Amino acid sequence: MATVNFDEYKNIWVYAEQRDGKLMNVAFELLGEGYKLSRELGEGCQVCALLVGNNIENLASECFAYGADKVYIIEDELLEVYTTDGYTKVITDAIKEYRPEIVLYGATHIGRDLAPRCAARLDVGLTADCTHLNVRVKNYIDYAEANTTLNTATLDPEDPSKNLLMTRPAFGGNLMATIVCKTTRPQMSTVRPGVMDKLEKKSEATGEVVKMDCKLSVNDINTNVKDVVKAAKALVNLSDADIIVSGGRGVKEADGFKVIRDLADKVGGVVGASRAAVDSGWIDPSHQVGQTGTTVKPKIYIACGISGAIQHQAGMQTSDIIIAINKDPDCPMMHLADYALEGDLFKVIPELIEEWN
Repeated sequence: MATVNFDEYKNIWVYAEQRDGKLMNVAFELLGEGYKLSRELGEGCQVCALLVGNNIENLASECFAYGADKVYIIEDELLEVYTTDGYTKVITDAIKEYRPEIVLYGATHIGRDLAPRCAARLDVGLTADCTHLNVRVKNYIDYAEANTTLNTATLDPEDPSKNLLMTRPAFGGNLMATIVCKTTRPQMSTVRPGVMDKLEKKSEATGEVVKMDCKLSVNDINTNVKDVVKAAKALVNLSDADIIVSGGRGVKEADGFKVIRDLADKVGGVVGASRAAVDSGWIDPSHQVGQTGTTVKPKIYIACGISGAIQHQAGMQTSDIIIAINKDPDCPMMHLADYALEGDLFKVIPELIEEWN
């Protein structure tokens, strides 16, 4: 393997995913995380948004507002609709030309399709579904000791190396693994939506816009998108919700979610669910919270009849306030909760609705 000159690689790139001319929320989250990492890396490191599509230059101002120092834009009629081949080619061409040190993608349906293709063409590794990123060993040790069971005994907090430390759930969510790419660049990862914090929006922020040449032809794309059909049903937006009321095995049946919906409507929240409830067919999978569902970070998370398997906790444990309602006082969710209400959810929730102001 040829030796890589790390000095040739600089800056952090965020793939700012857009659909129909609208930026996805995860793009703002990654820009905030990229901004933090770039300042820790120092030495003029910038966080750069990468916009790909057609007629999307207007989105640059939003990227600047949420932390981007620079915005790279690739536009072409062939990029109007997402295709794996087209987007992979133009992004890998851009990475080869500008050589960023780190590239971040959202772990969305598109990000999970696109990132591994780009990594394969660049012959670099990819760490998928990350929940934490760090570039300083000392900061990572502080995180690990406070939030996970990672063994940090052999790490030196004064280690000056600034490799990207990429942490993700492993073995079914039963432990957290941290992966480091020491021999190749760029370092690449997909990051779960809802786990990183957005920066406070600064509408007046500006920066440099770089319009890139698009060397793409019809022959580069092996698929032909005839039409895009959107789902007729309204999908719940868990990632952006301030309050989530989730039901688990304790709701007993599909009709049991009526009381969950009543509470969500009362508090101005949305309905979530555990995997057990989804697997039982009681509610649509779009409501699922957890490692195999959506990772969320609301201001208030109300877990009703959810025992709190580690896979579920992995998707909601960073919520600001956790309220658990369960008949079992010793279940994991009751210990995780900031407020634990022991009792039958079908009796407790109506009382909460009545008392809620």
